[in-house]
Formats: sequence, C-alpha cells, structure tokens
Amino acid sequence: MTHPFLDLPPMSAAHFASIEDRVAKLLGTEQDVVIMQGEALLPLEGAIRGTAGPGTTALNVVTGPYGQTFGNWLRDCGATVIDLAVPFHTAVSADRIRQSFAEHPGIDFVSLVHAEAATGNTNPVAEIGEAVREQGALFYLDAVASVGAEPVLPDAWGVDLCVIGAQKAMGGPAGVSAVSVSERAWARMAANPGAPRRSYLSLLDWKERWIDGGRTALPHAPAQLEMLALEACVERIEAAGIETVTARHASAAAATRAGAPALGAGLEPYVHRAGEAAPVATTLRTPAGIAASELVARALESDPALPLAAGGGALAAEMIRVNHYGPGATVGAVQASLAALGAALTEKGLPVDLEKARRAVEGAWRQP
Repeated sequence: MTHPFLDLPPMSAAHFASIEDRVAKLLGTEQDVVIMQGEALLPLEGAIRGTAGPGTTALNVVTGPYGQTFGNWLRDCGATVIDLAVPFHTAVSADRIRQSFAEHPGIDFVSLVHAEAATGNTNPVAEIGEAVREQGALFYLDAVASVGAEPVLPDAWGVDLCVIGAQKAMGGPAGVSAVSVSERAWARMAANPGAPRRSYLSLLDWKERWIDGGRTALPHAPAQLEMLALEACVERIEAAGIETVTARHASAAAATRAGAPALGAGLEPYVHRAGEAAPVATTLRTPAGIAASELVARALESDPALPLAAGGGALAAEMIRVNHYGPGATVGAVQASLAALGAALTEKGLPVDLEKARRAVEGAWRQP
C-alpha cells in the first residue's frame, strides 16, 4: 500500500535551497538563511553557543522565560552576563539598552526576545537595534513568536542572528526552524574555539558543508515532511500577503484586549500598554482569588480546541493566554474564547456581560 506522505521521492538540494530563499524573502534579508532540522530551540541554542564564549560580555534582556533561558546558555558558554530584567507586563526600551552600555562599556553581545508569547509582551526591536549598532555589539534576536504576527526585518534592524519558527503566527510546522546569519556573526563563530563542530548544534557545519559548497549537496537527510509543510505555510502567507497576515493578528490582539475588560468580573489585559502587547497572543490577568489554571481548565471543558492556556509556572495562578495566532487569529476564535471564559467566571459567581464583550470585540476588529 502506498501513502502520499510516506512514499515521496527524496527532497533535492535545489528544492531545499528554494525553501530557504522563500524564508529569506519573507524576512526581507540578504543574509544567509539556514533551515535547521528541529524545533526553534535548536538554532536558538546553536547560535548562542556558536558566538559566545569566555571572552564575551553579554547583555541579556529578560522580558519573559526565554530571556532567562538565554542567560543560562550564555553562562554555560563562559560568557560574562549582565541581565537586564523588566517586569513581564511591560517591554524594554532603547534607553534602557543605552543605559546598560554606559554602565558596562565592554558589552559585545546583546540577546533579546522580540515577542514573548508566554507573557504577552513585545519589544521595540527597531529602536533597540539602533542602540546596539551604535556600540558595535552582536545582536541576537528570538523572533519565533513574532514572525507572521508583526514585522520581522533583520537587515533593517541590524540583527546578526535572527531565529524564527513556523508553529505560531506562521501557522506552520514545529519540526523545522530557521536562522538568518550576518557576515559578522559567521566571523564571530569562526573565531570562537568553543563553537560547536561536528554537532547537531553547529551552524558552522551548515556553512562549510552547505552554504560554502553552493548549496548543492545536503549535509544529511532533511526532515522532508516538515520542510514541505514549511513550504506550504510560506506559500499561504505569500498568497495572502504578509501585511494581511500581520493585520489579522493585530486585530485579534486589539479585539481580545477590548473584549476582556468589557466582559467584566475583573478580567483585564496582563500587559498594561497596548503598544507593548504582542500581536501573537494576548495575556489576561484573572480576578483576585480566581486561579487562572482552574478557569482555563473549566473553559476548555466546553471546547478543548479553544486557543486558551494558563501561564506557566507561578504565572498559572494569575495569567491566561489567548493564543490567537495562525489559524486562531480570527474574530470567531476571540469571541469563543471570551464566551467560554465568561461561562467559567459565571460558575464562580462573578457577573459577566457577554453581549458587551461581543460588541467590544467586533468594534475593535480591523481586519482589511
């Protein structure tokens, strides 16, 4: 018996390279783009271990849990790490970055998460990139959650290492990911004796065995189904237009932020300022005395497919995430999520106004 997913001819190097080129076009970058055969944690860790070492002084911006992870990796590499932590309900500013440079003039590496889906904030990368360029530091950006939900422009922003994944706003697979690499970043890796070599984490292996060889022979068998799924999701974005896709996510975020307080019962946006709220997902603070994990569990009993999750770790007590990304970036998903939360709040004895919430969502929706 044949199967359309299992009995495919091997993916050619030319086909693989063409998908990389389409990802590069999506990012508007002239840098090398490497599609790595694993979830985005693979290039996120590989890029840090390739460019950081005992001589590195890193400014690690912490606006959520991924920033904390990057700091741990940098320390593992032997880097001197200066953590710049801001409250999870806000964003970091370019002025804070400049202040850190003034206080620690030896900083030569900056790590930043663009959008933290886990906490619902987003950082002003264009302005931060300008501050980083002024000092000549290498700029590493996690754009896994932001790509497809808001602009991601590594060349225009001066980003040296920009990691993306397709499983959130792009609406694609989780099994492959990509990183754009500047010439400065390649040079930093080549000069780093601790950079992974002959390793699944190694970006230099990809450069020497794939890019420097003209992308004519793949270094190993690709994850073919995931690569085809990535190609399909890029095709879908190209057909709709990236501006339309990002506008849909912005509308979903605005509608959720409007609908939640209109629902009542004390439900409110976790990120205080709309300009600091990530379009990929909206986080909500639960009313006092109501555990977010219990509220979400009750809401999901009505429809397990709703894009709802409680915050991770300690945030499970107070934070709800509405993951309105990819196929979930629709007015229907937002309305259904708030309706289910409203029903769960009603069971807790709190008054809600579903009709007011519905009108607020519709009034905030601006999808072209």
